Amino acid sequence: MSGTETWTSGECAQAWGVKTATWSGYVSRGQAPQPLDGYDEQGRRRWDADEVRRFPRPGVGRSRSGAGPEAEALLAEMREAAERIEELRARQRELLATGKRQGLEVLAMSRALGISRQTATNWLDGA
Repeated sequence: MSGTETWTSGECAQAWGVKTATWSGYVSRGQAPQPLDGYDEQGRRRWDADEVRRFPRPGVGRSRSGAGPEAEALLAEMREAAERIEELRARQRELLATGKRQGLEVLAMSRALGISRQTATNWLDGA
């Protein structure tokens, strides 16, 4: 272990941008490198810092810093889909308001729009 940079669980957590308890959870589930054998002078487990840096971090908030052009293109496509969904939701609301003015029943409109009756009612109340 001489010459190898090692980190405590707190240092590993800091490097991954999570709390120490989150780091410990990752380790216990096999989603992070296992600690090195033995303990330091203060009775703490240690991890190889290079291994922690290389290990792909799990979780929703993981960094995209290592994402390549393919991943960035996919994320751009996802953002585009989200924008289109918002446009379609706005159109659904317009159609719902028009249907209300024409005296259509909420249940019939919600079914035609593929939304719940509760959603249709909430949208009409907010219009």
